[in-house]
Amino acid sequence: MWWWAGPDLNRRPSPRQGDVDWDDFESYLENKYKNKRTRRCRFNYAWKFKDVVLMNNYRRLFQLSNDKRAHVLKALSCLAKYLGVYDDFKRNLKAYGLTWSGKNGDKRIIARLTKVEDPDEVFNWIKQVKRANPDFEDFMDLMAITGLRLIEGVSCYNLIIGLTREGRLSEYYNEPNSCLEHFRFEDIFLRHSKKAFISFVPKELVERILSNRKPMHPEKIQSRLKRQGIKARFGDIREAHGTFMTKYLKEPEIDFIHGRISSSIFMRNYFNPALINDLKERVFKGINEIKTLIS
Repeated sequence: MWWWAGPDLNRRPSPRQGDVDWDDFESYLENKYKNKRTRRCRFNYAWKFKDVVLMNNYRRLFQLSNDKRAHVLKALSCLAKYLGVYDDFKRNLKAYGLTWSGKNGDKRIIARLTKVEDPDEVFNWIKQVKRANPDFEDFMDLMAITGLRLIEGVSCYNLIIGLTREGRLSEYYNEPNSCLEHFRFEDIFLRHSKKAFISFVPKELVERILSNRKPMHPEKIQSRLKRQGIKARFGDIREAHGTFMTKYLKEPEIDFIHGRISSSIFMRNYFNPALINDLKERVFKGINEIKTLIS
């Protein structure tokens, strides 16, 4: 005998498309993310794949590549939280066997081991970009010796130029320590999940950058490389930098340079002038070697 117990009154019904105030959702993202590019990415993917959350069309996600699915899930996670159905969203992901990443830890390591065959491949790519784009030379050098993410590198480069015009570069560049102190500009560099605290940079490179007048834009950089038929490999620069620095730094120190620690650990254990001086000496050994590889 078939028996129906009635609706589950504790389960929130799925929202309909008409229930979303997209202007308000955009404001929600503005409060959540400081970076305009990130906000735009989250909004666009949430709009394009809204039926996944609004109509429980989770099967659609199986059609995406692993990398794209990760971006879509981040956007839909924001939409689900905004709508108050995040618990349902997580439950549905689990029910459909969907994960944020399609690769487990072992496969990620294997992928990195087989990704680059020539150890100098990334540094040769940097030289290729510089030859094709002389106006990118200082920016590419900055990326190579700091290991910053593309967005961070652009912000760093533009901040050096902007502060120099205002006579305020000393607020950012600590000349005695040869160090760019990103942490002084929290709104730019201490983002929700990605952070940059400091970068050691030779004074001569800072002086080259501050003599430039045109700011950099990540979209324009990638667009020009695409027109030139040059693959964008900025993520590879960061990996190469971290791997290369193992010759001179310990793993926690590389994590510190790459911003992979919490601010409390940073302030408590690392931001000490005595420690900075010792760290600087070893970082500059790596920087000087990298400079020879990209010149």
